[in-house]
Amino acid sequence: MLHLRIITPTDLTEAVLSVIADTVGTTHLVVLPGAARDPRGDVVMCDVAREAGDELLHALRALHVDRDGSIAVDDIALSLSKRADEAEEEAPGEGADAVLWEQLREATHEESTLTITYVAFMILATMIAACGVVLDNAILIVGAMAVGPEFGPLAGICTALAQRAPKPAARSLLALLIGFASAIVATTVFSLGMDGLGLFDRGMLENPRPNTSFIWQPDPFSFVVALLAGVAGVLSLTSAKSGALVGVAISVTTVPAAANAAVALSYGEFAQMWGSAEQLLLNLFGITLAGVLTLLGQKMLWRTQRGRWTRTPKAPKAPKA
Repeated sequence: MLHLRIITPTDLTEAVLSVIADTVGTTHLVVLPGAARDPRGDVVMCDVAREAGDELLHALRALHVDRDGSIAVDDIALSLSKRADEAEEEAPGEGADAVLWEQLREATHEESTLTITYVAFMILATMIAACGVVLDNAILIVGAMAVGPEFGPLAGICTALAQRAPKPAARSLLALLIGFASAIVATTVFSLGMDGLGLFDRGMLENPRPNTSFIWQPDPFSFVVALLAGVAGVLSLTSAKSGALVGVAISVTTVPAAANAAVALSYGEFAQMWGSAEQLLLNLFGITLAGVLTLLGQKMLWRTQRGRWTRTPKAPKAPKA
């Protein structure tokens, strides 16, 4: 269940109440006339089944409540209410399958914003991966994958492309490019410094590395795994079950490929550098392609349900004879 707190101008309150009443899966309606001070208006609160939440938010935005007032949405961790159970049964579909496009847009916007913290995590993850590829240590590679924040901008690109929003797509792409470029440059300098300290050497890069050689040797399986990870990542973001996102992060070769490219560049090993770059681009393209197709599929699926979120008016009872 979702909890909505709505601040609405007084002249829109009746329209808002009508929209809530007409949407299946809503319950626990509370109206506080004149309670809002900034902006001024009425406060309306209700609970709605997650699977009906996107339809209700769309209807409220059509009334420009977000422009003239406010809409706040919270997840309800626990709701002990028979009426809430009935509302969830009334709403079509399953809550875990529902997509809240507004929530997804906000989440991906935050995760794909170019910040110092985002770039710092990219650089640190790539440096950890550089240690992993030189030492042929799979544990360090997995750790670097988990630290890397690159899935945020990738999800932002997928969401923007699925919703045909070029500006958010460009912003996410810029964050992705600058993040990887900064990480590769910083890791190249880091590799040269480690070489100067005697902790890295060319032989460590040229020696057989059975645990990490896949990083700079892309093959069809790389693309297949990227496609599967893209689907899993988007489903993790859009559903109420987000525990799979960490698994997605450690299943694709993005940060390790960037790290191997940086180390190879520092030693002039251009064959490994280009192989790593190919691996990186292959993974990024596969994740993006699968993510966009998954979001479009979800959009088409829920579009077939449109109309089932509206309550059918009950027929008036016949007068008694």
